Amino acid sequence: AKVHFFSLIYSSLPSGRPPWLGTKEWSSLSLLPFLKLPMGVCDCSSSLGVANAITHMQVSFLSCLWPAACFLCSCSFDVHRYVVLTTKHHEGFTNWPSPVSWNWNSKDVGPHRDLVGELGKAVQKRNMRYGLYHSLLEWFHPLYLLDKKNGFKTQHFVYAKTMPELYDLVYRYEPDLIWSDGEWECPDTYWNSTEFLSWLYNDSPVKDKVVVNDRWGQNCSCHHGGYYNCQDKFKPESLPDHKWEMCSSIDKVSWGYRRNMVISDVATECEIISELVQTVSLGGNYLLNIGPTKDGLIVPIFQERLLAVGKWLSINGEAIYSSKPWRKQLEKNTTSVWYTSRETTVYAIFLHWPENGVLSLVSPITTSTTQITMLGIEKDLKWSPDPEGGLLIYLPQLPLLTLPVDFGWTIKLIGVE
Repeated sequence: AKVHFFSLIYSSLPSGRPPWLGTKEWSSLSLLPFLKLPMGVCDCSSSLGVANAITHMQVSFLSCLWPAACFLCSCSFDVHRYVVLTTKHHEGFTNWPSPVSWNWNSKDVGPHRDLVGELGKAVQKRNMRYGLYHSLLEWFHPLYLLDKKNGFKTQHFVYAKTMPELYDLVYRYEPDLIWSDGEWECPDTYWNSTEFLSWLYNDSPVKDKVVVNDRWGQNCSCHHGGYYNCQDKFKPESLPDHKWEMCSSIDKVSWGYRRNMVISDVATECEIISELVQTVSLGGNYLLNIGPTKDGLIVPIFQERLLAVGKWLSINGEAIYSSKPWRKQLEKNTTSVWYTSRETTVYAIFLHWPENGVLSLVSPITTSTTQITMLGIEKDLKWSPDPEGGLLIYLPQLPLLTLPVDFGWTIKLIGVE
């Protein structure tokens, strides 16, 4: 089934530093890259760098408003099927009271709340699936650095931190999906991935429903997993033979909230819908990321984008949900047509409105029972065979502003081969 993923990278840090991180190590963080670190309270792209930004924070990570759950669970989000929350990113701060992250979690410091649990309850009340992102590694944990120094021939960090947290997340929250990350420096044998996955699929409380991705060790990505991420913003050129997911972000520069974000950094409604359509046509799921602020706010520009996608799906969702790839995925022409299918029905989603108001499709073969409509428009559309092959569909003669959607229109074809 094709489902629309929506994720919250929410791993903003409180003032101060981890209890195990010394002054020397803390200062050295400013040399590290900022991209993908989900910081909700600082400008991570400034010259201060990640660590100095953290140490100069004057406002604590409170999440006192935490309206993200309310927004997610409003009626506007009936079109969304999954939510994936970052439980812990590479800096190690956990958004739940991890028993092995003393004084470096959202219960002990900052908001003093179990954010993973609270959002999970809100999501599940709306009958949406709940996924949990979890980073295997922690950049600065002394046990991880010790294992790294030992060439990963020791597993102090895995036994003391990574595995206890994964088991705790499963027992405590019973997630529908585990989105693993931070695997790239070590083989799966270091992480004990196969042992954990064997337990997850055979003996865990979620064994009959859980889904996992492919980031469980070096050389695992795009080769082993319930579904493949392959890499961030992965776009296959042809139909993959394995279930996959396109992971993208509304902020094209960062996975976390940035106060210095400008409008040109934000993906447009058309860009997001185009990614969604292409992904589903090629048999993938679409994971769209946002980064809330330290207060738990989803900033208005992100809300606007999400609501726009929700509106589009309320009209065109029939061509997305529970669909499968058709025998032809793309017609490379001036209208950019992408195909999906459900049983015997074929959907042609075109991204550019033809200037003459006539849509040319080459791939569908018409029959005596062919019927053609546009989603959001009640009346059947007129069509005729194209002398050069295929068919010509005469689109509604309406001003574009009066159409059900502003971009990405769906033609429903019944009785075609």
